[in-house]
Amino acid sequence: MSFIPVAQSSDFPIQNLPYGVFSSPDSPRRRIGVAIGDQILDLSVIKHLFTGPALSKHQDVFEQPTLNSFMGLGPVAWKEARRTLQSLLSAASTTLRDNEDLRRRAFVPQASATMHLPATIGDYTDFYSSRQHATNVGIMFRGKDNALMPNWLHLPVGYHGRASSVVVSGTPVRRPMGQTCADEKKPPIFEACKLLDIELEMAFFVGPGNKLGEHIPIHKAHEHIFGMVLMNDWSARDIQKWEYVPLGPFLGKSFATTISPWVVPMEALAPFAVPNPVQDPKPLPYLCHEDPYTFDIKLFVAVKGEGMSQPATICKSNFKHMYWTMKQQLTHHTVNGCNLQPGDLLASGTISGPDPSSFGSLLELSWRGNKVIELGPGQSRKFLQDGDEVIITGHCEGNGYRIGFGQCSGRVVPARSVE
Repeated sequence: MSFIPVAQSSDFPIQNLPYGVFSSPDSPRRRIGVAIGDQILDLSVIKHLFTGPALSKHQDVFEQPTLNSFMGLGPVAWKEARRTLQSLLSAASTTLRDNEDLRRRAFVPQASATMHLPATIGDYTDFYSSRQHATNVGIMFRGKDNALMPNWLHLPVGYHGRASSVVVSGTPVRRPMGQTCADEKKPPIFEACKLLDIELEMAFFVGPGNKLGEHIPIHKAHEHIFGMVLMNDWSARDIQKWEYVPLGPFLGKSFATTISPWVVPMEALAPFAVPNPVQDPKPLPYLCHEDPYTFDIKLFVAVKGEGMSQPATICKSNFKHMYWTMKQQLTHHTVNGCNLQPGDLLASGTISGPDPSSFGSLLELSWRGNKVIELGPGQSRKFLQDGDEVIITGHCEGNGYRIGFGQCSGRVVPARSVE
């Protein structure tokens, strides 16, 4: 228990303690904080209390405007920081609880804070690791007999995304302009995207990286995974369809990718690990690991259109449906000697479960626009309209508590015409 009151429905009990970057009305300086209940503990104010062997000489990382330096310290420092924070915030500890001046300076209400990207994201990679999603899309475009490409069951398929357009939750998303070609017998046209979609994803931040030319073996992959966030990888399906052959996604993806601001550490998620999916055929040896690294994270997508009083839930899925694990993604990413760096972001790809209510994109929920998604009285969708707000949430269920991620949200604003 913490001396800070935490509602049972809160995403942020003492068992969670996610990291984020925030500013406040009285101090516009960006700084690192930890969420506890409805409060933020400002780590720059209490940096002197991190006196363990791993952090006593690195207290300056908590004064940085991003988490990159802290991420780069590695798992020994992460565990020490977590133990220190849980001790300081416990109901039995007097260090913070009974120091009125320190408490006044160290705690900021979440309601008054502005959240920022938690890290400087040098590179962003998006995987394609949900078998159900890959199968659904394959059926739509290639037919049931050729749903999965020959390589899909042998390696985690991915592509390099655009790091500069990753934005924090709450940032408006402008409908993109681009080339589309609805009729292949006619020339393409330049217009605003008509088939604007979402993709329910999760992503993890890389901690310590690897040197160029070296790889991260799978038995050490967990030492390089700092924590997880929710993600909406917005997609312009009509732009993507015309452009993606032969090199894959480009403008149909790079206009915006939204992540939640709080990074939940892997140690907080460890109690919710479940057995990895059975992979058949068995991957090559460098991709094999037996320890569970799949997580029971319940995920929800809601849409709130203009004029709607409440958002309507359109998808209920779970991260445990992923076929390829984060360890396999990270190891495969580096097996050719590609060098990762602290703060790099690696995403899961769309998370779809086995039944239609768990499909993680409008493309699937509307089955390529052939079905209507009901939002309530007078409201339905096939793809997103201007003014729609998309809200992704997720949490793990503990015994009397939950480990949550906060919100990953964005509102669609109209396209801006190009001269």
